[in-house]
Amino acid sequence: MRLCFLVEEQYRHDGMPKDVIRQLGAWGHQVDVVRPGRSLIPISESIRAGSHDAWILKTVSGGPGLTLLEAAAAVGLTTVNDARAIRGVRDKALAAVIARTHGLPVPVTYAAARAEEFAELPGSAFPLVVKPADGSSGRAVRLVESPGRLTGPGAPENDGGLLIAQPYVPNSGTDLKVYCVAGELYATERCSPLHPGHDVPERQVPLTAEVAGIAAEVGAVFGLDLYGVDVLLGPDGPVVVDINDFPSFRQVPDAVARVSAAVLRLAGGDGVGGAGGGYGGQRVPAAAARTAPETVPLAAIGGDR
Repeated sequence: MRLCFLVEEQYRHDGMPKDVIRQLGAWGHQVDVVRPGRSLIPISESIRAGSHDAWILKTVSGGPGLTLLEAAAAVGLTTVNDARAIRGVRDKALAAVIARTHGLPVPVTYAAARAEEFAELPGSAFPLVVKPADGSSGRAVRLVESPGRLTGPGAPENDGGLLIAQPYVPNSGTDLKVYCVAGELYATERCSPLHPGHDVPERQVPLTAEVAGIAAEVGAVFGLDLYGVDVLLGPDGPVVVDINDFPSFRQVPDAVARVSAAVLRLAGGDGVGGAGGGYGGQRVPAAAARTAPETVPLAAIGGDR
């Protein structure tokens, strides 16, 4: 197969996707890499030529790569993830509305162009977690204890885009990150960016049926195949606080081989369409999840260019 990866400078040296690109090449596939922020791209002709079996995006939220991916999708080319699905989660304000409309456990969300506008909320809404609607990798996430902290030193940053705010969910200081690799779910825990002093070793952890069902439903609602879900275990149960397309997949066993195999399946039109799957090689029963085919074998995967 011939694949095109859209990779921005921030991720140029990351294992995701650098090691995946290398693995696909070792399996005999041709992989072209386009760096949207550093390349002159004859977009009207190179995309219309349809010379790639699929386009794969690994860029920052506000980067130009998504436009190129959407251009490929607009002329009928295969994209990983689906370009429409990516737009739905890259905009965190839009994602919150979609998620709550479909009954996913997402906090009440407020939006404003300036942080000080959140001072109109009642005191009972604080503390608030404020972040850019187009943020990624934990950038500029702030815990705001009171309305008076919305301005001045340490206040939420505004780069001209929309900000969102959600009431803080009391938790242990540990984030649960659930990764989906084309139908297989894996859970890891790590220190919350809001509690940097909390010492939590990053590791794979068991995935409960409840959290697995939520993660599977996220994929079904948004139409994602390769994605991550940030979950907090709050006093009233699991709460989804972020969704990421093509995340790092850290602590996922054999992540490079699994993600590479998933890219091939999806590029070949044999994707699982955002279905939930199993963890540790087992399937997770989840009424919300659509049925997914068995995992592609990791060994001896190759093919003609």
